[in-house]
Amino acid sequence: MKRGAGRTHYDQDPFTDLLFNALLGFTLLFMIAITAINPPAKKQGDIPAKAELIVSTTWADGLKDDVDTWVEAPDGEVVWYRNPDGGLMHLDRDDRGAENDTLQVDGNQIVNPLNQEVVTVRGLLPGDYVVNLHRYHADGTSVLPVQVNVVKVNPRLEVVFYGTVDLAAQGTERTAVRFSVSRDGSVSGINTLQKNLVQQ
Repeated sequence: MKRGAGRTHYDQDPFTDLLFNALLGFTLLFMIAITAINPPAKKQGDIPAKAELIVSTTWADGLKDDVDTWVEAPDGEVVWYRNPDGGLMHLDRDDRGAENDTLQVDGNQIVNPLNQEVVTVRGLLPGDYVVNLHRYHADGTSVLPVQVNVVKVNPRLEVVFYGTVDLAAQGTERTAVRFSVSRDGSVSGINTLQKNLVQQ
């Protein structure tokens, strides 16, 4: 018997096995990296949840009174019910009192008596902001108290303004709060000096 006759031509040396395993490992890591880098496709119409300021106005539940929130940004853009998207601001819900409190969910009628409007500011511009309230429709003649809350979200939660504004008769417009935002995002100059925004 010849020396080495038990060896076949299929045998490989350990160096080739090491190279092959290293190649498999790099391929696996490359596939994982590609999967992590490529984000899932976004649906058309998705709105980022990012917010810098949230302005909410609330009045007594179940009332038929319609109060509109108007917010003016430093660039002169004004958000209100006929212009719900203005620059970096968005009116999330136009609450018309009891008129739009009934919802259809899975064929069932659900009543949501909450009267609240919310404006989201998704990016801060340096300059002056104005938040006004307009009593578009009054169900009665009595004064309507409306709570106004302005919250700065980033980098930490900070209440800019929290107070109550009394709206008299139908058509009344009141400035709830005015404030300035500096380039570093800090808020100053909080006041209630009247400035009319409602377009007749």
